[in-house]
Amino acid sequence: MASNRHLGRIIALQTLYEQELRIDANDTDFDVNEVLKRNTTRYKESIDDISFIEKLVIGVSAQAAALDAKLQPVAPEWPIDQIARMDRIVLRIGLYELENEADVPPKVVINEAVELAKAFGGDNSSKFVNGVLGTLLRAKEGDDAVTEAEMKTTKPAASKSKNAPAKKAVSKKAVVKTANKPVAKKAVK
Repeated sequence: MASNRHLGRIIALQTLYEQELRIDANDTDFDVNEVLKRNTTRYKESIDDISFIEKLVIGVSAQAAALDAKLQPVAPEWPIDQIARMDRIVLRIGLYELENEADVPPKVVINEAVELAKAFGGDNSSKFVNGVLGTLLRAKEGDDAVTEAEMKTTKPAASKSKNAPAKKAVSKKAVVKTANKPVAKKAVK
């Protein structure tokens, strides 16, 4: 069933991606239920739990604005509409599952989201998704180590580019205690 749910998440991602794309293109004929039916029919021999897929798609679709509002404070330097569409939808699915799928362990939810980001996102999508969902999970669990500063520093890593400037040399590390946990800060020459 685990691999079945993985495929289910892929189908949900496809459906939600198409929904957002077509709505942004002002497609007035779009019907999420038709697209969902088409996508589940395509894989009907490989999936048993269509209700899981339907719940994800309908839930994420209905709660998109609320999910975005919870995601935004974790990556404040990246307005939600500036996050790559695929990354944004993967984050919504992951957060929706963290909040609504009590039968799925949170670490499994995050791992699944990271795998979706690796498969369908950009070069650094998986790191970004892992950082955002991990921060949200720690905040949800009441971990004192999640500080406001940590929530404000989660951002997508820059894409690897041949023309990117070289990083500055690091000379020393200063250790700062945050909620009784040491956090390394880099000092730049």
